Amino acid sequence: MTIMKQNRFVIWAGVLSLAMLGSCSTTDVGHAPALSKDERLVMLPIANQTETPGAGERAQSIAQSILLQQGLEGVQRYPADHVGDAVMGYSPTQTRSEALEWARGTGAAYALTGSVQEWRYKVGVDGEPVVGLTFDLIDLGSGATVWSATGSRSGWSRSSVTGVGHALMRELLAPLALR
Repeated sequence: MTIMKQNRFVIWAGVLSLAMLGSCSTTDVGHAPALSKDERLVMLPIANQTETPGAGERAQSIAQSILLQQGLEGVQRYPADHVGDAVMGYSPTQTRSEALEWARGTGAAYALTGSVQEWRYKVGVDGEPVVGLTFDLIDLGSGATVWSATGSRSGWSRSSVTGVGHALMRELLAPLALR
């Protein structure tokens, strides 16, 4: 029986090792300020630095949903008709300045923004999904970035990019949950 137990242990250790290799994740998350239920937060555009059209808007939508689920009420998004695309002649600096001006006009205390560095399937036989994101929380009173988080994650070949992105965002945004 001890040989059988040893074999089971070796098999389970192998399975766990493969699972960890199949879904790799790297994150760096700062210490977030304590948010109260009364503080308003706005979502600014998330810059798309990938070749995948609409990756920033997808990340923004998922992030807003996660923040609402974490107890932040009334998270307001920057109006979609103001969001431009660099291909159409919009400057990221111009868009960011306009978005910050809009955010200050809402009376919110904080604005969440960021960028998507990767949102795709790897090229190859397995085609694993990979996502890379950065978030910044801006104190609208001072204009200072008071919290930042960045991470990347890859998934199994049967995973979706959105699923991998959702899991990564949930991990990155966890410190912003109400305490």
